[in-house]
Amino acid sequence: MRVAVLKGGMSSEREVSLVSGAECAKALRIEGYDVTEIDVAPNLWEQLHAADPDVVFNALHGDWGEDGRVQGVLDLFGAPYTHSGVMASALAMDKHRSKAVLRDVGITVSEGYLVPRLAAAKDHPMDPPYVVKPNGQGSSHSIYIVHEGEGPAAAMAENEAMGELVLVEKFIPGRELTVAVMDGRALAVTEIIPQTDWYDYEAKYADGGSQHVVPADLPQNVTDLCLTWASLAHQALGCRGISRSDFRFNDINADLTDIVNKIVMLELNTQPGMTPTSLAPEQAAYDGLSFGQLCRWIVEDASWPR
Repeated sequence: MRVAVLKGGMSSEREVSLVSGAECAKALRIEGYDVTEIDVAPNLWEQLHAADPDVVFNALHGDWGEDGRVQGVLDLFGAPYTHSGVMASALAMDKHRSKAVLRDVGITVSEGYLVPRLAAAKDHPMDPPYVVKPNGQGSSHSIYIVHEGEGPAAAMAENEAMGELVLVEKFIPGRELTVAVMDGRALAVTEIIPQTDWYDYEAKYADGGSQHVVPADLPQNVTDLCLTWASLAHQALGCRGISRSDFRFNDINADLTDIVNKIVMLELNTQPGMTPTSLAPEQAAYDGLSFGQLCRWIVEDASWPR
């Protein structure tokens, strides 16, 4: 079977995607597939026809990779492909609109709204502490945390890559948790302990940037709610294949009889990192799947249209 692995691309997460794609391609070759690696360019349509794959493995991250646009090209191309389709990808990537769906099915999400970037750089859009982030990017790029007593994040006035509208959210203190979902089933809860001030880009991808504890040492009702909400989010947004949901658990003076108000879902990622030490593959390994077996499952799960 010929598998084309899409990697790289044109987003700010290109370097991460190159690593994910190379690791997946290596694992799939060991599993016996005939693999072509495609460093995605604007002429993706021609690249796909030249590779002529039986299955397309999407290892892209960020805009143009997980926001529905590449998925639209893959729908037109007509070969089975992995991960989520157009609608789920576009919706999950739009943090503001996806939170409306998650809230509607009973998941607690952070308070927030869209504001013009230049206005947020000039005046506080809400009382600190709060977070300002792009509405449609991942990997903790261009995120500003404004603490109590600080002025607004004036530097983002020059950061045009964030877009004209930015998402402002109330800062949620607590422990960083994440849950991978495969085919609608939540695998485990991982606690991420960053070695930096917060779980920023360096903490995610630099060697030693964070410690992953799987399974997380949590009260059982906290674990159960995270697993339930991750599966529910995957279903509510229409995801396929594998996804990863991120949470904050505020256990400071926690009343564990009221955990619904102590756990907040931050977002869902339809294209989680795919190296052997990434969060989703770590949880799959905890569940008994090697990295190669996980990549094989993702290929076998591919379909068209998604």
